[in-house]
Amino acid sequence: MKIAAFSGALMEYSIQEAMKITANLGFDGIEIACREPHLSPQTSLARVKEIRRLADEHVLDIPALGGYMGRFSESSDSECAAAYDEFLGLLERADYLETDMIRIFPGGPNAFLAADYHYEKAAHWLKKCAAEARRHEKKILLEIHNVSLIETVESSLRLLEMIGEDNVGLIHDAGNMYISDTDFGRASVTGLGSRLLHVHVKDEKRIPEAGGPGTFRNVTRHGEEHFLQCRLGEGEVDHRELFEALAETVYGGWVTLECFAPYPPLEQLAHDRDAVLQLLRETASAAASATMQAPAPAPASPTASTAPTTTAPASPTAATTAPKSTSPSSSSVSAPGGN
Repeated sequence: MKIAAFSGALMEYSIQEAMKITANLGFDGIEIACREPHLSPQTSLARVKEIRRLADEHVLDIPALGGYMGRFSESSDSECAAAYDEFLGLLERADYLETDMIRIFPGGPNAFLAADYHYEKAAHWLKKCAAEARRHEKKILLEIHNVSLIETVESSLRLLEMIGEDNVGLIHDAGNMYISDTDFGRASVTGLGSRLLHVHVKDEKRIPEAGGPGTFRNVTRHGEEHFLQCRLGEGEVDHRELFEALAETVYGGWVTLECFAPYPPLEQLAHDRDAVLQLLRETASAAASATMQAPAPAPASPTASTAPTTTAPASPTAATTAPKSTSPSSSSVSAPGGN
């Protein structure tokens, strides 16, 4: 797994400064939030090329563009067409940035409030986006997000089935799934299977009343609830089971830190980076130990592997000149594995 910083946590800096900070903190890449002053579907191509040059200079990959367009399910036809045009603009810029994945929001309301037509409208426009993305050899990311059509594994897979395109996948976000009060551990990873293309991590906790820095309100299946954005390990989103499942399934994609806790951006990013690196070390070690302790397969039954005997006597010449049969040996090595 490689770790990226989300540039949205560094919005008080220019994209040039955000990339320098990300590199200095030792990240492998930067997921760019597609809002100015960092990037937008209208950003000039000259500036886009400069961003790519800076990424090379800082040895940073750009695994994904965090788009904010879409929201098709609750928009008018003209608004959907405008959002689609914005996506096309971002798709062109993704080519210059050498970025393979673009996030789009399907829209709301909450999955438990949505009607069939919400899913049908979102699927119609996302299918159009997917067809265009395929021409550019890109993938579309849909983030599992509170107050959206895809708050759970089940609602996410429902929408993917309706879109019917294999270049559309999901961002697993345990923080968002905690807000929606749905499983975000091992079962969520295995449930998403190959449709899991990207991972976001952040921490939050429920609080009695919002109002201070880093707090917000959300409508959930429990009604209106209040939350505080936290640094990893200081809230109520325990990512350990998620990272264990990622290690067990040999997830080879990216993990992006979406840090929005009310701390100085460099401090919160460094804290969450250290927390994720520790989780990666511990879960990789646990997965290796489990593999070593797994019982060896039972040997085959001798009777089953014994060839039937013949009653006819063998020719002495044949017995001494026939080559011995050998069974080839084989070995297998498994490689280690929105805001």
